[in-house]
Amino acid sequence: MNVNETSEIDPLGESDRTQSNFVRELVQLYNKPVPTPAAYLLTSPPKCIVQFWDDLDRLPLDVKDCMASWKQLEQSGFELQVFDEKSTREFIRVHLGSRYVRAFDKCYHPSMKSDYFRYSYIYVKGGFYIDADDIYHGKTIDHLFTDGRLKLQPFCYDIATAQMVQPSVFLNPEADKLGWIFYFNTTPMIAGPNHPIIERALLNATAALEQESSDELPEVQATTGPGNLTRSIFEVMTEESCREETLLVLHDWETTSTSKWPLSYRNDKRNWRLSNQQIYRALRGAEDQ
Repeated sequence: MNVNETSEIDPLGESDRTQSNFVRELVQLYNKPVPTPAAYLLTSPPKCIVQFWDDLDRLPLDVKDCMASWKQLEQSGFELQVFDEKSTREFIRVHLGSRYVRAFDKCYHPSMKSDYFRYSYIYVKGGFYIDADDIYHGKTIDHLFTDGRLKLQPFCYDIATAQMVQPSVFLNPEADKLGWIFYFNTTPMIAGPNHPIIERALLNATAALEQESSDELPEVQATTGPGNLTRSIFEVMTEESCREETLLVLHDWETTSTSKWPLSYRNDKRNWRLSNQQIYRALRGAEDQ
């Protein structure tokens, strides 16, 4: 090789690149119709929308407004439920048991608690989880409740620019760049009960939380967030215990709902990005911001 020749170095490791490529191929097939497995036609999720905020007595007003945007769906027969840390812990105790309660208690940040809650609730009950800071735009969602497939929103992050790639770009067949990372978001999360991917995500998060480390706290994304969910999808599908047809890619979810920016809590430790692998202490008086 000529010493003056250069080649691009993949910023991802081999296993991460394999996983990202798998997700890319999966999400770029969204426009090809595939039949829904018969078993998932019998396990439609309940029309129940669940959300989480760790301390509802200190719910920021701007987040409360986001949550209120979903109330209009009650007129279409949807039930809305909001869980906090206490009610989530009780739900996990009753439906999953002590091992999962201990794992939940090891979630050191509210973002991790919300991740663990959504896996737990959707696995046990089925339904629709949406983050408290997502705002509803009024588009009908009834068609997402006709079968029990898992419905997720795909994301793509560009390492080179440190920015998200727009779906209109990364969903195009064969669109790809070396620094792009394809993965699935954890909001929304819609599925019937006992979905094998959600089961794996819950088990993987639990096992990760059970690993003791005296050096540092676990990383949020990889332990309970989109990294955990994406890895779980890859594992289940490549092990052939779950066909690709059991997952429906929501390629245009931003027309239905988007995460609102800015919000008051994103500027302090309530934002997991500012608290990742750090001891979290709840802020007092923050609900008035």
